[in-house]
Amino acid sequence: MDDGSLDNLTDSFGRRHTYLRLSVTERCNLRCRYCMPEEGISLSPREHILTFEEIERLARLFVRMGVTKIRLTGGEPLVRKDIDALIRQIGRIEGLATFALTTNGLLLEQRLGSLRKAGVSRLNISLDSLDPRRFEEITRRKGHDRVRKAVEAAISEGFDRVKVNCVVMRGVNDAELTDFVRWTQYLPVEVRFIEYMPFGGNGWDDSTFVSYTEMLKRIRAAYPSLAPLPGEPNETAKHFTIPGHRGRIGFITSMSEHFCDTCNRLRLTADGSLKVCLFGPAEVSLRDALRRGASDGDLAALIREAVGNKKAAHAGMYALAEAENRPMILIGG
Repeated sequence: MDDGSLDNLTDSFGRRHTYLRLSVTERCNLRCRYCMPEEGISLSPREHILTFEEIERLARLFVRMGVTKIRLTGGEPLVRKDIDALIRQIGRIEGLATFALTTNGLLLEQRLGSLRKAGVSRLNISLDSLDPRRFEEITRRKGHDRVRKAVEAAISEGFDRVKVNCVVMRGVNDAELTDFVRWTQYLPVEVRFIEYMPFGGNGWDDSTFVSYTEMLKRIRAAYPSLAPLPGEPNETAKHFTIPGHRGRIGFITSMSEHFCDTCNRLRLTADGSLKVCLFGPAEVSLRDALRRGASDGDLAALIREAVGNKKAAHAGMYALAEAENRPMILIGG
């Protein structure tokens, strides 16, 4: 079977999947309220987590099947022991065009040089508040200054795109929208405002939800010259710029204006389950197949079947709030 020569990752709606979000750990050094329940989570037993060898094998297979971009996620990927070795291995995969990392930034500053050397070109850094006290309320941990310094150091290091992810919650950090926009005036960073999304145990309700249209209206009231930028294929964010600002802003509108019709993303959890939709309950264990001795051809068939079963769109935020799904930290969202 020649599983490297076929267009294996196109679903029944014609969406070609070229982007793999690959979680390498369920562990995190923060406890963000939108990501996990306040009481924490039960981590998978260590033996259930994919080994570096298993991750590399699957990453290579996905690239042979048409993936051109891999993003490492967690939990917090930089807390996994010896993660630098895995990053170097993935960075050497032939055919991988874009290698990215999502991180909370706490351990990032001292790793920037090694990440660049290993081929990581893009960084997404989570920062939900510019106020240290509010940062601690959201993350249930300290570290605000370290994250701010990591953002500025990443820009100085010359990464292609440095994005700051901010999950917006009413009554929590929504008053900081214009503060973040002001930040882009002197910093060449892309701040992405993300709609609050329902996951297992994170306490989502619509009283906390702030829609894209409301965020846009509030920002435009302070910055009337805010102008939209043309979109890119398979882009999840709606981008805007302000004349005179070095950076730009974006909105991830997963709930109010979903982008399922152009979704090109697949997710592999740290315990080896393939999720073709972040919000769908369906998972296929590639780990179990690997450990039963599956060939690459067998694995490719499982992946093709899962992609073929992908639905046209997620069920909508109110249905998702009632549906079973893992906490975000276990999915690598």
